[in-house]
Amino acid sequence: MTTQEELSATVGELVQAGKGILAADESHPTIAKRFSAVGVESSEEKRREYRSLIFSTSGLGGFISGVILFEETLGQTSLDNQPMAELLAKQGIVPGIKVDKGKKPLVHAPGDEITVGLDGLEDRLEIYRNQGARFAKWRDVFHISDTLPSRQAMEANAEVLARYAAICQSMGIVPIVEPEVLIDGSHTIERCAEVSEAVLREVFHTLYRHKVELEHMILKPSMVTPGKENPKATPEEVARTTIGVFRRAVPAAVPGICFLSGGQTPDEATANLNAMNAMSAQPWELSFSYGRALQEPAQKAWAGKLDNGPAAQAAMLKRAQLNGAARSGSYQPDMED
Repeated sequence: MTTQEELSATVGELVQAGKGILAADESHPTIAKRFSAVGVESSEEKRREYRSLIFSTSGLGGFISGVILFEETLGQTSLDNQPMAELLAKQGIVPGIKVDKGKKPLVHAPGDEITVGLDGLEDRLEIYRNQGARFAKWRDVFHISDTLPSRQAMEANAEVLARYAAICQSMGIVPIVEPEVLIDGSHTIERCAEVSEAVLREVFHTLYRHKVELEHMILKPSMVTPGKENPKATPEEVARTTIGVFRRAVPAAVPGICFLSGGQTPDEATANLNAMNAMSAQPWELSFSYGRALQEPAQKAWAGKLDNGPAAQAAMLKRAQLNGAARSGSYQPDMED
């Protein structure tokens, strides 16, 4: 199989109808916060236990097409001693890997940040590929204010995303490109739309310049919403504004847009995605790549106790089913009960 054929096959599996991507790539500090919220101390063994339970949920592959793993998880075995990537593959789920190394302040751009981790990326991707990863994810963030993000931040972060994506494709690994416009702040939905469009235009201009094949990548963006300090918009308003921005800024060649939840509650993220898919047909598959919005109910049900595994799996499967329904615009709020 050629590199192009490998990329096409992976993309096809990831954007299947009725399915989306689970982001289980929380760094150690992030997963520690999630576990602390349910009274669990984060340790390697507890992280292994929790993720093994989630990934072995019966029927999960009916609604989850891929899982983004943290480096530690990709190297672990499940509770029944299967490599995690193998456990997912047996469910018909494509294993992926987070490859960026986090963010730092952007020099000479107060308030802006830049994501790092390009050094040695090829060597790491070779290792991850041998461990079973078939796609990767890299996240850059954009803060919103009256003056942020700066032009410097948009250009610098787009450059990093494009270089990462080009390296992945050269090695037969599908890149998920994640330019996250943060929900933090008191900005209006109109200001979020303005920033989101500027960021997306810069990202795709740079991807094109780096000869990234748009057909062999997936976009993981934020939905267009007001800042979290403002009243929430309705799902219909989020859908209308988000689709308006994306139709102007995202080429039709991109096969799938898998939204991040970005601080939304599980039901908000599902309702907003559903409203987008209830609109007229779009050029791309509109899907999900949620972390907390998929896992929060399962973490609460688990609460660090292995005996709660069946309850955690039931909560995980229900959330996946609800978002699977949102993929076709057939989700209804009463399905939450």
